[in-house]
Amino acid sequence: MWIFFTILALLILYLLFFWIIPFSLKGAIFDPSRKRDVKKMVDIAEIKGDEISVDLGSGDGRVVIAFAEKGAQAHGFEINPFLVLISRINIRRAGLKGKAFIHWKNFWKADLSKFDIITVFQVDFAMNELENKLKKELKPGAKVISNQWTFPKWKYSKYENGIYVYDSSELPIK
Repeated sequence: MWIFFTILALLILYLLFFWIIPFSLKGAIFDPSRKRDVKKMVDIAEIKGDEISVDLGSGDGRVVIAFAEKGAQAHGFEINPFLVLISRINIRRAGLKGKAFIHWKNFWKADLSKFDIITVFQVDFAMNELENKLKKELKPGAKVISNQWTFPKWKYSKYENGIYVYDSSELPIK
């Protein structure tokens, strides 16, 4: 009987942290980017050493870590406290403390105007609202890199194997 209640408790925690909380905060479920997609995002970003990147809905921190390893000051916004903890552990294990940062924060409430590179792996229903947020906040010259999903009104400047790049200088902003 205790096995049943243990499994039930674990299922409830899983649903709470990976489905209910994310969706109630305009987020998405945890669906990590594949390693090849992360590599493509880093390559296509053409990172310059002084650039600051941010991953919106950073999950376990794999994109943040990859960008920091290539020289960017890398940030991630994540609303799931469990994933924030895992990300911070992964950053320490990678030896990137001081170069990679995970913020326990809803990116919808964050100011994105200081970032040079913004990466996203969001679901279709979030992309329209995110497009509107970025229109107001993108700095000149910023790049937005999306894994799998496109913005409804923007035209991407580059596409490779499911990765879309949007250049703010080519977007109808503000």
